[in-house]
Amino acid sequence: MNKAIKSLKLMLVLIASMAITSCVQDDDYTIPSSLGNEENKALTELLATGNELSFAEVKALYQGGEFIDPVDTNDYVKGYVSSSDQTGNFFKEFYIQDSPTNPTSGLKVILNQVDTYNQFNLGREVYIGLKDLYIGEERVGNGVTTIGGGVETDQFGTTVVSLNEIQIRQKVLRSTVTEEITPLTVSFSEITNAHVGVLVNVQNVEFADNLAGLNYFDPIQVYDTQRILQDCNGFNYTQFRLETSSFSSFKNEPLPEGNGNITAVVSKTFDGASLILALNSTDDVMMEAPRCSLLDPSDFTTIFSEDFESVTNNTNLDLPGWTNFAEAGSWIWREKTFSGNGYTEFSTFGSGNDDNIAWLVTPGFDMDAQDNEFLNFKAAQHHLESDANTLEVFVSTDYDGSDVLGATWIPVNANLPTQSNSWYEFVESGLIDLSSYTGTLYVAFKVVGSGNDETLDGAYQIDDLSIIAN
Repeated sequence: MNKAIKSLKLMLVLIASMAITSCVQDDDYTIPSSLGNEENKALTELLATGNELSFAEVKALYQGGEFIDPVDTNDYVKGYVSSSDQTGNFFKEFYIQDSPTNPTSGLKVILNQVDTYNQFNLGREVYIGLKDLYIGEERVGNGVTTIGGGVETDQFGTTVVSLNEIQIRQKVLRSTVTEEITPLTVSFSEITNAHVGVLVNVQNVEFADNLAGLNYFDPIQVYDTQRILQDCNGFNYTQFRLETSSFSSFKNEPLPEGNGNITAVVSKTFDGASLILALNSTDDVMMEAPRCSLLDPSDFTTIFSEDFESVTNNTNLDLPGWTNFAEAGSWIWREKTFSGNGYTEFSTFGSGNDDNIAWLVTPGFDMDAQDNEFLNFKAAQHHLESDANTLEVFVSTDYDGSDVLGATWIPVNANLPTQSNSWYEFVESGLIDLSSYTGTLYVAFKVVGSGNDETLDGAYQIDDLSIIAN
């Protein structure tokens, strides 16, 4: 009798265990087309009573490394999941971006949960109730705005910690919508801190020449391996790092040896010192084309150059053929020298104007007199504190030499200095292909800043501008 009772009890325990396991698997490992009643109710209530914040507003809750109290208002942020931990390359975290197409910003979410790739699958529309959560950094000074469930303080400062199981269930709410994420097409030189958490696609790239025959992960390393990616940028390569976790399922796969494109999430190294790319899957690496070849400098001649060595320090720039124009405010580009080097600079510091917009336009170039024209220059910054304090580069073929605002200006991509560059560190623009333009072409540099807003009173410098052709 006792044996029968024990057998019955054991059977009931096994049945209960199977039922519980079945529930967990069904909840965690299948992509739901509809949501459970509890999550549905919580999301409906949040949307009815809460206030939606933009990504910029969420990031503004954590300024300058100063930690603030948890969010005490009924706010939420909506985003689309851009990362996946299905291959193990992300761990107890996922990123969201502000739009499935043409995203402008990303946020990191850290949570005490693994295998989130189905519950928070790629492209899933997610609403995060921010009340009683914290906005900060997971590691002091890494510059990655992160949503966490609490804080901890050590000798380095205060950081956010992972959401616990209850917070995940109550605060991270899915809608029934899963959007197809269209990667943002960028070049390596265009990737900035603003892209952290965003799924991007970079074309015409390959792994560095010395990596042939190696795998994604170096077995002598413990946690992460960085492999150099490169793109042919005229006479030189522009490089970027791909980081792979030791826990990724693809770590022992060989690196492709051809050229093509890669789709990955922009992230940062552990200490936040450098931007890197992180794969969701090696299915997002398409490098089957022949490797690229650099241009040979001996095939080209210089058709225009300006090294600013003839300038007079601290005077308004007035070189022959150049246009120096203030669209807003009264200050224009200046001639500068330092340690025997001449350059031009536009700084809004002390201008007294709320808005400063200044244009510097080169002389015109006859684009029909030769072929394969490329633009190159150097640029630097100092005292730059905001992404709104910008330097932009444009070209025009209908500028009449005087009416700057009446011309059609086409933006061109260039490698430009950012806040991550040291002050006064000149950065190569890379070779900018101008060969598709005909007629008379002008190049313009436009800076936006403010003399009264201290976050917008940084300066930009230009030097060693040249146009080459063959």
